[in-house]
Amino acid sequence: MIYVVIAFLWVAICLYLILGGADFGAGIVELFSEKSYKKRTQKIMYNSIGPIWEANHMWLIIVIVILFVGFPKMYAEISNYLHIPLVIMLLGIIARGTSFTFRNYDAINDKWHNLYDVIFTYSSVVTPLFLGIIAGSIVSGSIDDNAFSFQDAYIFSWLSWFNFSVGIFTVVICAFLASVYSIQTVKNEEDKVILRKRAKLYTALIFVAGALVFAVSLWKNIPLFSWITSEIYGYIAIAIASISIVLLLSALNKAKDSLLKVYAGIIVMMILFAASYSHFPNLVLFKDGSTLSLLTDYGAMSTINMLAWALLLGSIFILPFLFYLIYSFNQKQKI
Repeated sequence: MIYVVIAFLWVAICLYLILGGADFGAGIVELFSEKSYKKRTQKIMYNSIGPIWEANHMWLIIVIVILFVGFPKMYAEISNYLHIPLVIMLLGIIARGTSFTFRNYDAINDKWHNLYDVIFTYSSVVTPLFLGIIAGSIVSGSIDDNAFSFQDAYIFSWLSWFNFSVGIFTVVICAFLASVYSIQTVKNEEDKVILRKRAKLYTALIFVAGALVFAVSLWKNIPLFSWITSEIYGYIAIAIASISIVLLLSALNKAKDSLLKVYAGIIVMMILFAASYSHFPNLVLFKDGSTLSLLTDYGAMSTINMLAWALLLGSIFILPFLFYLIYSFNQKQKI
């Protein structure tokens, strides 16, 4: 049953990055859109993230519950050494949610709306930035569980150039997802042309941000390249991601939008798989070389069994309604 729990953990992480990432990306795209097109971008993004907005943080909650219940030692180590970036990320999520709600449901369109826009867009950058920093900290071996000072334990366990580069890469991924997802929500051809150009731009920025991550990893002697290429599965994931990028760009050039979301999702999933597979079953890597493994550092087996059954039964009830939610939003008239 431990593999059932691990499978749900990985799927929840993937779905949060793909769906929640697109949600964050909506604010990023809005922030960096042209001033003359900003209001139109705001409306397009509001419509495109509708079904995602309703359910995206469910995946984050599932990840937290699985770690808390099934892997308490991992949960304790991560929440202890990385509590500062975790708090910043959670504050960003709260700020996004409240500002998004206020600016869309406030009956009076006054100067407060400008404040809501600022909070929403900038928190949309800060939140995935620190999500990436947390992810980089967990897998890069920057957490020092033998630290004797506050700075070494709670600052430098996450504050590093490599972790920051992973954060930037995460921000770009989110903007890429949002730009691709938004294309199918509009029927105006002029909007589609602008959105396709924007999707191409963020696709190119993925390569730039990815190159930055690799450059910093070489500078800081982090074996990122060997992590990805140490197993044949890494090469397969890279090949699938590369083919998907070619297909995505071809579809954008030919204005064939039906499979864009599929290509974008595959690209992100393969990037995540390539970067994480070589570590399996280790999830947390410490500075002294020690690790926490998903196959050995879990809670009581009775707890794991109950958690696995809860996840299996819960998915039977939750997933059909989630699919219906997405379906119902997709049936709404396009803007």
